[in-house]
Amino acid sequence: MKLKYITSIILITLTFHLKAQEASFEVKGFCIAAPKSKGLPAFLKFIQQDLVPRKVNTLLLRVDFNYQYKSRPELRDEDALSEEEVKQLVNVCKENGINLIPQINLLGHQSWAETTYNLLVKYPEFDETPHVKMPEKYEWPNEDGLYCKSYCPLHPEVHGVVFDLVDEIMDVFEAKDFHAGMDEVFYIGDDKCPRCSGLDKAELFAGEVTKIRNHLTLKDRKLWIWGDRLLDGKTTGLGMWEASMNNTHRAIDLIPKDVVICDWHYERPEPTAAYFAMKGFQVITCPWNKPEVAKKQVTDLKILKAHSNQTLSGKYLGMMQTVWSGPESFMEVYYEEVEANERRKGPSECFKTLFEELNRK
Repeated sequence: MKLKYITSIILITLTFHLKAQEASFEVKGFCIAAPKSKGLPAFLKFIQQDLVPRKVNTLLLRVDFNYQYKSRPELRDEDALSEEEVKQLVNVCKENGINLIPQINLLGHQSWAETTYNLLVKYPEFDETPHVKMPEKYEWPNEDGLYCKSYCPLHPEVHGVVFDLVDEIMDVFEAKDFHAGMDEVFYIGDDKCPRCSGLDKAELFAGEVTKIRNHLTLKDRKLWIWGDRLLDGKTTGLGMWEASMNNTHRAIDLIPKDVVICDWHYERPEPTAAYFAMKGFQVITCPWNKPEVAKKQVTDLKILKAHSNQTLSGKYLGMMQTVWSGPESFMEVYYEEVEANERRKGPSECFKTLFEELNRK
């Protein structure tokens, strides 16, 4: 009797793992900054020689101001991509069945370290915290709680500007999906903002997500965002980076359910994909620089997809490798053109491991 019981347990366990291995994902993605004009040929080669053989079917490019905008030329970066150069990216992705998605950071990430980005340089009136001055030398932590600047979501003119960028970049990329960033928003509903002071931060965040989503739906386009601001950092123990400590997390119950959530966790394979799916959202799990974390995330997501009911199973879209550098820096390590320490090798090793696991038979 005992032997029969043990045999049953073994069979159940084997069936469980076999079903998980059979689970397939709709999204096998790669996220990186868009190349500068001079780096485009090498990046196109990378797509064809390295992304395509690994069966990458989604390429998220962080464009921001790295495009020669015609609607708002004052917001262009130097050496920004031309329309002709973007069309080269579009054509390569079309030929290889890759969904090409542009990203412009909206709401947060309007600065980095000592540098204020183009939107707030050209339109300083959009700044949520104009009283917070950029330092000559950035350090964290600091007295102002400055990580990245945000624009004020209630400024009456901000969306006229940013939606010009969104519409133009979506047209030139011939894209059906748009990524608005919206991660690590520390400045929102500031006490000194004449429009936002005293308002609910969750409602402010949800209002901005919904406004962007509604604008995109006018042309049957879909919004993607990073998911960290929708998680409660205190209750979960996830903290202020991978989750919210300024009460934006309640926005998860206030935003439309057709927003796609890119759920990033880099230190541990936190199981928050299940939370987003249970809340009704399609979700993509995103690693960065630790191969062992990516490997576990693949296993966990396959189990969730294989053993959930049909409704929940369909919410787990897949996985996306994130790279938080320019493509030139990534590729020189990936191709071993420079000597790199283990930390710098992390993203390329994670990328290799992730797609080995995703494509494992």
